[in-house]
Amino acid sequence: MKKILRKILTLLSVYYTYMVEYRAELILWVLAGALPIILMGVWIQAAQGGEFALTPADFARYFITVFFVRQVTVVWVIWEFEKEIVEGKLSSRLLQPLDPVWRHVAAHLSERVARLPFALLLVFLFFTLYPQAVWLPSWWQLLLFFIACILSFILRFVIQYTFAMFAFWTERASALENFWFLFYLFLSGLIAPLDVFPETVRTVVMFTPFPYLIHFPVSLLVGLPVDVAGGFLAILAWIFIFFAVNRLLWLGGLKRYSGMGA
Repeated sequence: MKKILRKILTLLSVYYTYMVEYRAELILWVLAGALPIILMGVWIQAAQGGEFALTPADFARYFITVFFVRQVTVVWVIWEFEKEIVEGKLSSRLLQPLDPVWRHVAAHLSERVARLPFALLLVFLFFTLYPQAVWLPSWWQLLLFFIACILSFILRFVIQYTFAMFAFWTERASALENFWFLFYLFLSGLIAPLDVFPETVRTVVMFTPFPYLIHFPVSLLVGLPVDVAGGFLAILAWIFIFFAVNRLLWLGGLKRYSGMGA
């Protein structure tokens, strides 16, 4: 167990050192995820002149939390894996006594540690400029939010890594992610809270994995009505489904990859 922990810590420290070498790039990536803050202004103005269940302060809290969740759950594994396939780098990784996925996991976790201080600084700056949105969630809201963020990241990673498996069959597996992202924008709660959607649409969307990537963890923290137990069960179910598909595609892809003479 000590050897395993030492290997994990070494892998994480190596990738963390790599990530902090590009602090300016990290800041740019954090700022690139500022779309929720832009949308916040739109919805605050709409709430002041329209009839919504959420107040301007509610919209502000919702979208600043969306911004934070996006920073925690951002994933890019499909582009890295696709590059490994196209450039043949996966061959050497397969010879090592470590599943290649753990390198991607370590890179993502290390990047989270390096990114979070900049994201928290922007959140603090926001509340300084807009104190009306400040609220104090209870300890159990914070705990459920923390757990939901972890599960949402795992789900997002497994989904994208599953799409990445198609790189064994096509050089543009990332096109699947681009297509998926269109639905992710509108159905995850990124563009607008699902509470403003018609009830029929919201009911249907809850049977997809999209709401559990953003809307569910955000709702837990800001206090919007949500089925807590059902939401966590849905996240776990979708993680299991995509993981099972991922393993099937991985086994099939390795046969094809070795058959190509890699």
